[in-house]
Amino acid sequence: QSENSDKSSAESDSETEVEQVSVYHKLLATLKTSPESESEEEDDESESEEAGESEAEMDSEGSQETGEADGGEEDKNDVPEQEEATDAAEQTLGQEQADGADTSCDPSREVIEEFTDVKHESEFSLETNFMEEESGDCSADKRDSNSSRAFSEDPFKQHMDKELEEKEVEKMSTLPKTSSQSKWPRLGQLTFYSTLEKHKTLKADKEVDVKQLYLHKPLESTWPKVNKQYLSSVNKPSDPFFTPLQRELFCIMNTYRDLFYPERNALTNGEEIQHAYCLHALNHVLKANAQVLSNNAKRRDRKPGPDNDDYRDQGLTRPKVLMIVPFRECALRIVHIFISLLEVNEKRKIDVSNKKRFKGEFGFNPEEKPPNLKRPEDYEAVFAGNIDDHFRIGVAILQKSMRLYAPFYSSDIIIASPLGMRTVIGAEGEKKRDFDFLSSIEILIIDQADIYLMQNWEHVLHLMKHMNLLPLEPHGVDFSRVRMLNLNNWSKYYRQTLLFSALQDPQINSIFNKHCFNYTGQVAVRNVPFSGSISHVAVQLPHVFRRLEAENITSVIETRFQFFITKVLPEYRDAIMSHTLIYVPSYFDYVRLRNYFKKEDLNFTHICEYTKKGGVCRARRFFLKGEKQFLLLTERFHFYKRYVIKGIRNLIFYELPTYPHFYSEICNMMKATDNGADATWTCTVLYSKYDAQKLAAVVGIDRTAQMLQSKKDVHLFVTGEN
Repeated sequence: QSENSDKSSAESDSETEVEQVSVYHKLLATLKTSPESESEEEDDESESEEAGESEAEMDSEGSQETGEADGGEEDKNDVPEQEEATDAAEQTLGQEQADGADTSCDPSREVIEEFTDVKHESEFSLETNFMEEESGDCSADKRDSNSSRAFSEDPFKQHMDKELEEKEVEKMSTLPKTSSQSKWPRLGQLTFYSTLEKHKTLKADKEVDVKQLYLHKPLESTWPKVNKQYLSSVNKPSDPFFTPLQRELFCIMNTYRDLFYPERNALTNGEEIQHAYCLHALNHVLKANAQVLSNNAKRRDRKPGPDNDDYRDQGLTRPKVLMIVPFRECALRIVHIFISLLEVNEKRKIDVSNKKRFKGEFGFNPEEKPPNLKRPEDYEAVFAGNIDDHFRIGVAILQKSMRLYAPFYSSDIIIASPLGMRTVIGAEGEKKRDFDFLSSIEILIIDQADIYLMQNWEHVLHLMKHMNLLPLEPHGVDFSRVRMLNLNNWSKYYRQTLLFSALQDPQINSIFNKHCFNYTGQVAVRNVPFSGSISHVAVQLPHVFRRLEAENITSVIETRFQFFITKVLPEYRDAIMSHTLIYVPSYFDYVRLRNYFKKEDLNFTHICEYTKKGGVCRARRFFLKGEKQFLLLTERFHFYKRYVIKGIRNLIFYELPTYPHFYSEICNMMKATDNGADATWTCTVLYSKYDAQKLAAVVGIDRTAQMLQSKKDVHLFVTGEN
């Protein structure tokens, strides 16, 4: 804010100097004396080998839907070591990509050192470049500096120039957050969280004045063209910029509050959300870089004299925005959006270095997709294009040019998958690991967070633990240009986190609650489901929801297992209860159940994300013909393959599914049985009070409230017309 900046500039030089020296000493004490290393070699070769093995297992499907075995030697249908080493199996799960990802054009899997663009280093250096007069940025900067009011009202300036006090930081780290509710026309129910009391609840803008958005040039002119495809004729002529959803999301993003939006849908709103956060990220980077280039010119032209704080405009490292996305296709789309937003017209194309290489490594050949492959629409939308999940790429933007494959310490934006980050961050004790480039991230965007639950959530947690730490090496930084917030190690309080997911989940919520410290506060969309996915079940089926009582959340896993083997399984041991499918969301639970079934010598087969193609075919055939009474099926296998399992007569959900629509999808597989509707069909669901969110997504909020109060088993009968 202008008051704060005026106040700080009015302080005496001597006081500022003393403060700076003490902060410098603190910081320098943390730096290592070892030589700087910017190589991003991947030293996890054993993990890569395992990843390659399981990718081969789940490769292209061809005609597997026929249920015929591949022939050849007998497949044991599992990974032997998993019985003894379930921890190791879970750790490598994220990179074992059970979706048949295309890694043929990923050099990082084949060579030790990945490609980074060294050739354009000086051209994209922030330290040695100045504002170009003809770019329009220079005049914009002059206009801003002449109008102090306009300058101070820019959300970017307000957020980054705010000087926190020690007592405010202490307050944020010790006191609980206060919350308030608000209802917006498009987003619905919002909850605002803040520790600093003075921040009031934000109101939705019904119409957007583009000047109030403080978009940096050329975004004012390019955004309407780029976003035109999402604007329908229903949109008011007074708002030619945003869809109703984009307007409300950008309204929150532009205030630099953290945001959690759990209603992202790959089929409906995924791309318009992606465009909105790309606009915000690019706007932030252009403003930050313009400030640095402008100050370079001022420093060059200034008269000799003592340094002052006027030019503190940088972090300890250059990367400002980190974008976490699940697949290469997502990174490809983001880069294309950036290019479109930077190109004013056909004549003024921007120069993009390494574009051809990027298209080769992140693009996708449609001919590689297996023919006659029919999957649900949402599956097609999520797994479109190149679905390799191991990548990272640095992007540098300077005025009219973009540099792809920039070294991380010369990048403004890093686009990566959780696995791509995990392999460069490394683990404690590893010789080659690097996370200094995360020290000054100002915007963290985590898109499609729900997919990481299906990859390896540990990679996301590992990343969050390494965000905004003081760097171990200086990386050539000019400390006289570093903001005091970074020197004070307060950058986590300035970082904005944007979290987008297709669902509410306790693990995703914990990221938002435990790893977001933004001083401006947080906003979470908290709409409750009224109907639930059970209304989409198209077969006549009695649903029995069996409640298990656990003392606390840590004992749920053991309680569920004991409840299942003592109260549920005995009812299904009889040969009459054949064709029983047991749906298991957790891989740990799957391994435990599989081992128990083997020990008890039950007639069963099993399919998980590691099962080879031949094993899948045999298991499906045995189950369909009734040769195996039980089929254990993991949620991750269903997520990545979506096979229709035929022959189901009895269905047991060992736990409620992560994705609510999987419930109706699995139930509707009963239609695939030739006999048609059968009066003996059953569906049993195990749940506890700790499954409230998942339960509400399946049966609706009203039924959930009743079920949690009653503490009894609940019988629901769905007619197929609900």
